Amino acid sequence: MFIKTDNIETPNIYQLLTNGIVPRPIAWVSTLSKDGTSNLAPYSFFSVASVNPPVLTVTAVPARDKPVKDTLQNLMDTGEAVVHIVTDDFADQMNDSCKAFPADTSEIDALQITTVASELVAPPSIAGSKIRYECKLREVLNVTPTPGGGMLIMLDVLGVFVDDAVSEGSKINPSKINVLGKLGGNDYSDTAVKAVLLRPEG
Repeated sequence: MFIKTDNIETPNIYQLLTNGIVPRPIAWVSTLSKDGTSNLAPYSFFSVASVNPPVLTVTAVPARDKPVKDTLQNLMDTGEAVVHIVTDDFADQMNDSCKAFPADTSEIDALQITTVASELVAPPSIAGSKIRYECKLREVLNVTPTPGGGMLIMLDVLGVFVDDAVSEGSKINPSKINVLGKLGGNDYSDTAVKAVLLRPEG
C-alpha cells in the first residue's frame, strides 16, 4: 500500500502520522497568561531542535474552533514556559489536563495540582516532577494557520531541574525513571521495560 497525501483528508493523514510515529515524548507545558492565569497542557509533537544552544520544539496543531491554543497565546504574550517530562505517577493528571478548559480557567487549580516556584521563569513548576526545563520563547514558525496545520514553537532552555532520585552527578539515569510516551489513538507507552542497546559487532 502506498498513499499519496494529497489524495486523502486531513483526519486520515493525522492517523497515518500519529499511529506510525510512535512512541512520542510528551511535553507537559505550563505557562501564564497576561493576567496571571496559569495554563497546563500536554503536547506529543515534541523534540529537541538544538543542543548548542539548547532548544526544544513543541508543535501546536490548531483546532477548527480555536486557531491559537492557550499555551501558544500565553507564550506569545509572556514569552516563558516550563516543559515537564511526564512520568507514570502523573499519567491521570496529564490526561485530565487534555480537557477543553476555558482560557480563564487554570488547569492547575481545577485539577488541584501542587506546584513550586520556578527558578528562572514566572510560570509555576509541578511539584514532584522528576525532569523539567525552564524556557523562554525563541521563535514561532507558522507552517499554516488552517485546521490541522502546525505552529512550531522553539523554546530556549534556560535551566534544567533533575530530581536527585533519578540523577547521577549531572546526568539523568534513564533506568531510574518511568517516562510516558504517546502512541496512536488514546494509548500510551512507558519506559518501565529496560532498554536494550544494540551495537554493531566488532
